[in-house]
Amino acid sequence: MSSTRPARTTLGRNGLPTSALGLGCMGMSDLYGPADETESIATIHAALDAGVTLLDTGDFYGMGHNELLIHEALRGRDRESVQISVKFGAQRGPDNSWLGYDASPAATKSALAYTLRRLRTDYIDVYRPARLDPNVPIEETVGAIADLVKAGYVRHIGLSEVGADTLRRAAAVHPISDLQIEYSLISRTLEAAVLPAARELGIGITAYGVLSRGLLSGHWSNDREMAATDFRGFSPRFQGDNLTHNLSLVEALRAIAEAKGVSVAQVAIAWVASRGEDIVPLVGARRRDRLAEALGALEVTLTPADLAAIEQAVPAGAAAGDRYAAAQMAHLDSEHGA
Repeated sequence: MSSTRPARTTLGRNGLPTSALGLGCMGMSDLYGPADETESIATIHAALDAGVTLLDTGDFYGMGHNELLIHEALRGRDRESVQISVKFGAQRGPDNSWLGYDASPAATKSALAYTLRRLRTDYIDVYRPARLDPNVPIEETVGAIADLVKAGYVRHIGLSEVGADTLRRAAAVHPISDLQIEYSLISRTLEAAVLPAARELGIGITAYGVLSRGLLSGHWSNDREMAATDFRGFSPRFQGDNLTHNLSLVEALRAIAEAKGVSVAQVAIAWVASRGEDIVPLVGARRRDRLAEALGALEVTLTPADLAAIEQAVPAGAAAGDRYAAAQMAHLDSEHGA
């Protein structure tokens, strides 16, 4: 693993000092099929030892399992040296089903109480609703988190997958540190309105899906078998002709990566990082070897010629298929909001 420590940055104009690369922990508990708990904890330890201090989770990842896993990984570590970002609001049934969203003030405060207990911590660094609750004005949700900030239970307020109008309404209630949103070479819709609004408001971006759930990793193949619990089995970009087309984009990217002597994943991560100092890529590594590869992206410098070649190989809008199935796309204010 590289001995180079990730550079430091700040999430938002008035936000949180953190590492320039974050670790998304979802796949260690949920949605990508089985994961090895011992290896997951070892991966978190390796990330921390390499200077990655931003850990992203959600209280609904494995119905609390991910928070318990992070608590175990942080045992004996200095809590103040780590930034924990938590999403809430997604409701799950005991059969793993999705029951909608609840970001009402009471639900917000109750969810945080359980999160604090599972993580065995006194505060959360960034607390954010996972999606916009269509039944609750964003002002009410942000107002409830602002109460938690005043009480010392939360240090910063974040948002996830919301549109420009929602960003402005939220920021009018309380400063927002960052917007968590999918951003990759094949998921660029935020560039039109959301990213300019975030920059206007001084809100940072934590970019998830930088490898499009493994599609841009350079390790995916047409014949890969997926576990029944792997949501990619239902994702439009991983289906039939869509997958064949999308993997052809990866091969075009591979030619650029090989010319630079780096991996496809490293080019894809470096491209997201190159979009601005206010953008922190979140990598979803579940194993130490994948983490080591992702960390190598921090040493990749993309020249103007590289960026032009990448743009030609994978132009905006080049992907086949939406990033989620239709039912999930309907919940994305970032795709439908002004």
